[in-house]
Amino acid sequence: PNGAGKTTLLKLLSGITLPTDGSCYILGHNSAIDGTVKSLIGVITGEERSFYWRLTGRDNLKFFATLYNLSPSETDTRITELASLLEIEDVLNKPFREYSTGMKQRLSIVRGLIHNPPVLLIDEPTKSLDPNASHRIRKFIKEQLVIKRNKTVLLTTHHIEEAEEICNRVAIMNKGKIKFQDTMNNIKRSGKNLDEIFSYHTEGH
Repeated sequence: PNGAGKTTLLKLLSGITLPTDGSCYILGHNSAIDGTVKSLIGVITGEERSFYWRLTGRDNLKFFATLYNLSPSETDTRITELASLLEIEDVLNKPFREYSTGMKQRLSIVRGLIHNPPVLLIDEPTKSLDPNASHRIRKFIKEQLVIKRNKTVLLTTHHIEEAEEICNRVAIMNKGKIKFQDTMNNIKRSGKNLDEIFSYHTEGH
């Protein structure tokens, strides 16, 4: 539910927010103190303000690539490959402010993948997208990132069907705590559905 702590969890894992207690680790590295984490993760959000609106999509990507010390040739190769994969080649040279919501989200995914990290933190990947755009994003995450490229993907979502479609393992958070977690296979074998489980752990519990 809203305010459960999902986005805060991703900020803690990425090192954007520092924990007041405890520690978060990515592949054995403490995200609060180990700079290595930056190269291990790609953070994908629908936060439009994190882009430069006057710059083109391409120039935005080139800027963020410099933060990962990618060479110009590496950057150009990655941009070409990922833009083709996400079908945004036609808008790369347009200012970001002219992008549709769906195109902004796709550019955000390209930015998160630009340095080819093994772990992706994705915050509400289909927020504000129409059904067709949502389907394309979900399909891309499942088929291209998880299955084909073997990425570890941790995503937050308000949509039960999105979790069922993409995830191998799900966790339900409420009031800052994980109330339930299991694999989708185990949930299906139990005869329960995720809607029922979600309602039980978020309504008065």
